[in-house]
Amino acid sequence: MAKDSRPKSAAVRKNKKGPTSGSGGQGRRKLEGKGPTPKAEDRVYHKAHKQKQLAERAAAKREANRPRTRGSGYGADDVVAGRNPVLEALVERVPAKEMLVAADIESDGRVREALQHCAEQGVRVRELTRRQLDNATGDAVHQGLALVLEPYEYADAAELIEELLEKAAKGYIAHQPLLVACDSITDPRNLGAILRASAAFDADGVLVPERRSAGVTATAWKTSAGAAARIPVARAKNLTQALKEAKSLGYFVVGLDGGGEMSLPGLSLAEEPLIVVVGSEGKGLSRLVAETCDAIVSIPITKSTESLNASMAVGITLYEISTARQGVRQS
Repeated sequence: MAKDSRPKSAAVRKNKKGPTSGSGGQGRRKLEGKGPTPKAEDRVYHKAHKQKQLAERAAAKREANRPRTRGSGYGADDVVAGRNPVLEALVERVPAKEMLVAADIESDGRVREALQHCAEQGVRVRELTRRQLDNATGDAVHQGLALVLEPYEYADAAELIEELLEKAAKGYIAHQPLLVACDSITDPRNLGAILRASAAFDADGVLVPERRSAGVTATAWKTSAGAAARIPVARAKNLTQALKEAKSLGYFVVGLDGGGEMSLPGLSLAEEPLIVVVGSEGKGLSRLVAETCDAIVSIPITKSTESLNASMAVGITLYEISTARQGVRQS
């Protein structure tokens, strides 16, 4: 066999530069390029990518803080549970989406009456298993019956304050306007009890701030024993500013505090257009709200009692105001 007379270096160069398996495909890929340019938010070195990550984290945090929905698809704060509370809500014609009934419920007069109210008011009735009803009510004592509420429609604070003055001037209400303002009341049960006391002693409405305050949830509805349907609740973007605007229109603002300089009995401002402000049990009135008040009023109690529940303080104060106003009307 004849030997290859070419230098070894040439043979090596030929082997290195010669065609190899798949080399044509590699060439085509090089000609095709790297494809479309990724979006800025998908490029890890771009600032838009970091902004996207921050937005995703914020969305995840909001989702984690959002009230969890139950088996019915509604949060427990939107559901009134129990036969008596459901019936009371229906009697007061509380706006409701549907009534949930356990499939194995033992019917009684309350259940039949509730079903009748649903038929008259056009409220849908849905049958669930006990487990589904437990989930829908957040494991509350539902007795086989629950009512899913519509979102509460708050009045506007400024509009309510002005409207009440106009009604009093025209004789549509027999007394000067009387409102209760809640400063940092975060427990819906406290709010419900305040609504109940306000309705019992002829107050014309309740003011709550939009932030750091309990709202009219199912818990508040239940605690109010139907009073939430009889008295308007208005939201103020800034409670201090709403109180200042009310004062400019002729209202007097009194705050409730154990260390107040004025004692409740014989409150001289009882006959005036009045806003009574109650603070949280722990912190009391906030500084700005206290500075806005015309007077800070205290309720005399025994030394062995440290403080009163916020709703109890409101009830006692409104009773005193109501008694003073009735005395004025009778004299």
